[in-house]
Amino acid sequence: MMELLVMLTIGGRQCALRAVEVDSVMEIETITRVPNAPDHVVGLSTRRSQTLTVVDCMRAAGLEETTNPIGQRAAVVEHEGHIYALLVDAIEDVEGSDGEVIAVTGGFGEHWSQLAEGMVETRRGPALLLKADRLIAGKGRIPAAA
Repeated sequence: MMELLVMLTIGGRQCALRAVEVDSVMEIETITRVPNAPDHVVGLSTRRSQTLTVVDCMRAAGLEETTNPIGQRAAVVEHEGHIYALLVDAIEDVEGSDGEVIAVTGGFGEHWSQLAEGMVETRRGPALLLKADRLIAGKGRIPAAA
C-alpha cells in the first residue's frame, strides 16, 4: 500500500516520517533553553503563538548534537496533546512509498533500530521510517556513563 512520506535527512541518513503525522515544516528562528531538560531537548520555540518543544533528532539518535539549530528546518508534530519541532538536517520533499514496511537491515546500529519502525523503499532509495514518539522520547540516545 502506497502512503505519503515526508523525506528528511538526519546525520547523513535518509529517513522518513509518515506525512499524516507531520502538521507542518518550519524554520527554527529562536530557541529558549530549558534548564535540566534531557540532552536531546534543545529548548522551546514558537510557531503562530504556540509553544513548541524542540527535539534535536541527531541527539535522539545518539549522534553529536546539532551545533547551531537557528535557521534549520524542523518537522512539526503533535504527540499526546503537546506540539514538538523535530530538528533535522534537511527536509527534502513529500513522496510515496514503493512498498510495504520491512525490518531494518543490519549495519544501521542499535540506536537507529530503536527509532525506526522499519525500512521503506522510495524513488530516492531505501529510507528509515521513523516513529515521531520515539524521537521525542530520545529512544536512540546513548545512556550516560555511571
